[in-house]
Amino acid sequence: MNERFRVAGAVGLCAVTILGASMGFWMPRANAQGQKTTDQQFKNIQVLKGIPADQLIPAMQFITASLGVECDFCHVQGAFEKDDKKTKQTARKMMEMMFAINKNNFEGQREVTCYSCHRGASKPVGTPPVGVTEAAIGETKETKADQASLPPADQIISKYVNALGGSAAIDKISSRMQKGNMTLPGGKQLPIEIFSQAPDKRVSEMKLPNGASVTAFNGQAGWLASPGRPVHEMGGAELDAARLDADLHFATDLPKLFHEFKPVNKEKIGDHQTIEVLASNPAQPVVHLFFDEESGLLVRMLRYSESPLGLNPTQIDYADYRDAGGAKTPFRWTLSRPGNQFTIQIDQTEVNVPIDASKFAKPAAPDKKP
Repeated sequence: MNERFRVAGAVGLCAVTILGASMGFWMPRANAQGQKTTDQQFKNIQVLKGIPADQLIPAMQFITASLGVECDFCHVQGAFEKDDKKTKQTARKMMEMMFAINKNNFEGQREVTCYSCHRGASKPVGTPPVGVTEAAIGETKETKADQASLPPADQIISKYVNALGGSAAIDKISSRMQKGNMTLPGGKQLPIEIFSQAPDKRVSEMKLPNGASVTAFNGQAGWLASPGRPVHEMGGAELDAARLDADLHFATDLPKLFHEFKPVNKEKIGDHQTIEVLASNPAQPVVHLFFDEESGLLVRMLRYSESPLGLNPTQIDYADYRDAGGAKTPFRWTLSRPGNQFTIQIDQTEVNVPIDASKFAKPAAPDKKP
């Protein structure tokens, strides 16, 4: 339902190695059996030792978002393990300082992060600005509401399902093929095709001049592929988000996807008065769902992925709902992350059409050179 792409200028995937001493107080997510740790998979790891290897990239994404920089701010391109740049040495010291502040002042809870001081700048500002008003993020206006006055969660979800056409119409959709355009920052547009198959397979292909950028989930594994780069296999929170995005019957599956729902507030998002519902699962960051109070349709999803340094936010805004095969679906959605935003507009949709199984086949790993 949502979109996940690596786009030029976005917070990228860096094969990174930011390093220092062991985190000590921070308790990493338990390793799956046989899963490599950061220091087993990457070179020259000195900070973030012993954590699952799939947590390193989210940590780097958090840094790039917090400082408003790209990978080469600290790393030597093509040789990420090298220590040639002073900024990399500084990053090590800053992480150690952050861990120490939280350990010594907040009982090890992650209260202070890179963003606490940097706020999108590589060099923190030490003097309060004059005559500057901080802009609101996401064009939302919170309206305090008595939680007791809000409708119960099951009623909100039921209204959402009915607004889309009802559970029978939604579950009748077995596949969906979509064509449209992705609008990148600066107005550049690229063609995109999306293939979805029930219950949880989804592949999107963004057409580039030198090939296709692919984001895929086949019900078990997820991966990203782009021309001239090795296939990136999803893991951890990235895989959890891809699984959520790939659910073709997201609305009717909501009670199965989340353990608990809690309506908490009202917010004005653009022209929509919405009800905010917290959807939660044990040991995972809460997902914020915003439903239009009048129509019942989902207007926004705000979710977070865990990293050793902080939470990485992803916001998806849905619009232009239209009927497609008896059930409504958004024909436009905008995905926003710190420092990056893009919009997908769908022009053509076909439902319940056959999709070749090869679309969902995971690419074979390249042969290792002797």
